Amino acid sequence: MRAHACIGLRRTLRGARTSQRGIALITAIVLVAIATVLATTIGFASVMVARRATTAFGADQALLAAEGAEAMAGYVLKQSGATNGIDSLDQVWAQPYGPYELAPGVSLQFAQIEDEQGKFNINNLAPNGTDDTTEIQEFQQLLTLLGLEPKWADLMADWVDADDMPLTNGAEDADYLGQTPPYRAANEPVTSISELMALPGFGRERYNRLAPYVTALPPGTKINICTAPGVVLDAISGKTEYSTDLQSLAQSRQQNGCFPSLAEFDMSLSPGQQTQLASRIGTGSNYFRLRTFITIGTARFSLYSLLYVDGSGQIRPILRTFGTE
Repeated sequence: MRAHACIGLRRTLRGARTSQRGIALITAIVLVAIATVLATTIGFASVMVARRATTAFGADQALLAAEGAEAMAGYVLKQSGATNGIDSLDQVWAQPYGPYELAPGVSLQFAQIEDEQGKFNINNLAPNGTDDTTEIQEFQQLLTLLGLEPKWADLMADWVDADDMPLTNGAEDADYLGQTPPYRAANEPVTSISELMALPGFGRERYNRLAPYVTALPPGTKINICTAPGVVLDAISGKTEYSTDLQSLAQSRQQNGCFPSLAEFDMSLSPGQQTQLASRIGTGSNYFRLRTFITIGTARFSLYSLLYVDGSGQIRPILRTFGTE
């Protein structure tokens, strides 16, 4: 009996030791797995921190370089700007610049100054918060010349006017609150033409077609006929004269500077149109947009700057968009 008890005890002890070894092995595997996960997490976090730091440093470099481009644009505008009150596309400021290497690995790929007053100002649709029927008709004409539906003129006018009464083809809060997600009409002047995308159903394709010809400037800003594209000139004159031969228009501007001249443009208008447009068109500009593209290594950064030329000739940026137009 005693011998059998001893044999049973030895077997029990061997089983306990085997079980302990199994538990120890599982514990070791679990600890190794936890250590591996921790090491991977720490390593990934370190890499992401390094990447964020590199990106932030690159963005700072790009912004400084772009601010340098703004200073250069200001100098060019001051040196070659309005001659006898005329800003035209044959002047030095209208020429593209780049590429230039600014520092090892940092390049100014492209910089271009554009006259924003050569475009249709969508804030002029309701300059004092009240819809301007003449401006709306001109915007309808511009849309038609670009192959877009004229209804967007009413919709945009309702977006910037101060009232809550929709025009014939317009929309106010009642329409926008039914969107997903719901929102309200701005009912005030806008600072970016991207707000066209807030109009229900407008879409990216229409935006891309219209964007080169419209701007968002303070209400009442004049259109510079010396730099306005042919479709803008035809939209405000109600004719199809300058938009049908863009090459001829470009050549005339390179040869003659301001074309058409204010006198020539007035001659093509009816007496009623001359009266309506007298305070809304001119040959000089105060608002310019600078497009700047910077590359740092393989990364590309863009800055869009709205430059303002005040009455004393001083130039300063009043709006910047970093990365998006």
